[in-house]
Amino acid sequence: MRFYSTNRQCQDASLEEAVMTGLAPDGGLYMPLRIPEIPRAFFNNINEMSIANIAYVVANTMLGDDIDAAQLNAIVTDTFSFDIPLRKIDNRIYALELFHGPTLAFKDVGARFLARIISHYSSSLTDEVNVLVATSGDSGGAVANGFHNVPGVKVFVLYPENGLTEMQKQQFTNLGGNVHPIAVKGTFDNCQQLVKMAFQDEELRKSMLLTSANSINICRLLPQMFYYFYGFAQLSNLTDNLDNVVVSVPCGNLGNLTAGLLAKRMGLPVKRFIASNNKNDVFTRYLRDGNFSPCVSTRTIAPGMDVGNPSNFSRIMDMYDSDYTAISQIIKGYSYTDDEIKETLVDTYSINSYLLDPHGATAYRALKDDLKDGEVGMFLETAHPSKMARIMKEATGVEFKGMQTVGNAHSNHPSSIPRISSSYDSLKKILLTTT
Repeated sequence: MRFYSTNRQCQDASLEEAVMTGLAPDGGLYMPLRIPEIPRAFFNNINEMSIANIAYVVANTMLGDDIDAAQLNAIVTDTFSFDIPLRKIDNRIYALELFHGPTLAFKDVGARFLARIISHYSSSLTDEVNVLVATSGDSGGAVANGFHNVPGVKVFVLYPENGLTEMQKQQFTNLGGNVHPIAVKGTFDNCQQLVKMAFQDEELRKSMLLTSANSINICRLLPQMFYYFYGFAQLSNLTDNLDNVVVSVPCGNLGNLTAGLLAKRMGLPVKRFIASNNKNDVFTRYLRDGNFSPCVSTRTIAPGMDVGNPSNFSRIMDMYDSDYTAISQIIKGYSYTDDEIKETLVDTYSINSYLLDPHGATAYRALKDDLKDGEVGMFLETAHPSKMARIMKEATGVEFKGMQTVGNAHSNHPSSIPRISSSYDSLKKILLTTT
């Protein structure tokens, strides 16, 4: 498989080149040159397959020309040390629980798969691989855990100093070893911009082997297709109405939604998608009027969605040739305030006896608001509610006690974590002096 840049100003890349560089030389995001379709017969028995078996078929269809079948199967099997169950919440509405991995978040899937792909390619290298990731919530912990103590790899996690919960921060600041947290005095968008600037710095890239673990890296994005197929497989055991499946996705950087759209292109029989935003509704506004206007993000109770300039918007535009009509026909957008999200948390817990996290709550509410007669809905529940413990207690009265985080409680002290402004020179100095 070859990969092209969404900016189309550089040569196509191999899978190894795309994975190990993260961002294309022209600043664009890599996309597969062709999106192969899975044979329809695959869906005849999908309901009898495990998530690892489904993931292997999807991965082999996309990446089988680049990685030996046995190695790819081992990577997929090692990625899924946990299940992703589908739970019935309401009439015709199901939650796909993506929080059963080691850091209790959906990003465990993409991060664990990417770590094993990079380890596969880096084993033959003499230079150390430096992984950069910006996090608005769960990416940091998932990536740090996936790469922790992987030989020949260093991980730098940039996070907004005041934008994460304590559990989210502890999941990567407590690891130590080859994981280096960097607090940025700004927003997630500032962190993401710093990462992009690093990749566009030719002097830096000549000094070190640099790649990304955000969804701008194509191999962080592609494995997120796996659980869409697995969710559909479980749904096929619960309903015969498989021609009218609607999927609702909580949206921040749009990686999850992009993966779902790619899965549909590969043959997943989903009717349409719903994109749910919090107050950071730049994508919802685009879906309403066709104007994409990035802005400074606002802090909310669903921090993983606090993104004012989502990177993967360019991939969605590329997939649909910037055709607003085509995009708005396949995706409907909704946005909700903090009060509306809290209201949904309370109602779902009291009426359905199900505890959502704030991100999943936006997707659930959007699905309830938009599901048509005759349709069946599945929404992505992306993080365990305990990761938002303070919000959950305020909204529902539920307390989480004794929840374990990943890492060593005394590995890093807050005063030892570098604090930088959104100045790129500060980041560059850290990268050059740490490697």
